[in-house]
Amino acid sequence: MAYEAIGKLVAKYDTMQRSETFKTREFVIEKSDDIGGRIITNYIKFQCVQDKTALPDKFNIGDELKVSFNLKGSKWSRDGRENYITNLDAWRIEPAGSLSQNMQQATASPKSDFVPDADPGDVVDDLPF
Repeated sequence: MAYEAIGKLVAKYDTMQRSETFKTREFVIEKSDDIGGRIITNYIKFQCVQDKTALPDKFNIGDELKVSFNLKGSKWSRDGRENYITNLDAWRIEPAGSLSQNMQQATASPKSDFVPDADPGDVVDDLPF
């Protein structure tokens, strides 16, 4: 299942070569929410893997982003102790500003510059269907 988060890019890190065939890159967005009249700010760290590590290159610190991601979890054991890791794997990053602008334009009420030629009551419907 895919998830989305919108926030401001506050950090992006170098690509890390984890093995000969596996690489990752992390970045962080700042997301603020109004909860009961109180602004709560969260910092959400995502990772990109393999060919997606170049995704953050198109963006600058301070840009508003929409991040599409998957939740990934793994379990590992060492010295008899178990640990669980959850990753937010980003697979698409888009500018959030243009998305919200387009949404506002699409839902905005149309201008009422249209003036009909005739009163609708005077129109004769002569269509055969």
